[in-house]
Amino acid sequence: MLLWSRSRQVPEPRGATPERGPLGGDQGSAALEFIGLGVVLLVPLVYLVLALGAIQGQLLGVESAARHAARTMSGASDEGDAAARADATVQSAIEEYGMDPGSVQVTIRCAPEGAGCPSAGATVVVTVTAKVPLPLVPSVFGLDRMGTVPVQASSAYKVSRTWTGG
Repeated sequence: MLLWSRSRQVPEPRGATPERGPLGGDQGSAALEFIGLGVVLLVPLVYLVLALGAIQGQLLGVESAARHAARTMSGASDEGDAAARADATVQSAIEEYGMDPGSVQVTIRCAPEGAGCPSAGATVVVTVTAKVPLPLVPSVFGLDRMGTVPVQASSAYKVSRTWTGG
């Protein structure tokens, strides 16, 4: 039979002294480390989400502008009407997606080369390019111009072979 004595002493953890307490002076450091490490990891993660959201939003805008401009041009009655429709479509996409009108560039071409745009059987190719400013980049020393990401989208739409232009 084993008897226990009530006067038995439990050994103190290493590094513990009567002045520092039974935990050896590390009391509360886990919470402090968690907060410090959390801030160091969380701030870049939040910025990455903001930046990718801005880029994705502008990418959807240039894709929409290119696709709709090519479609509207293929149904136009003549070259002047096609250009006016493309301009109106791109302006609508710029306003809807909040793009900077000064950074948007539109290139329109028709294949085969030399064919009128639009013409029967031709393919209208519209390319829209924009620069996306990264969030929270200050305009000091031109950082706002360097802190941009270019996005580009192209769309092709074939004009009907029976198109008569009228």
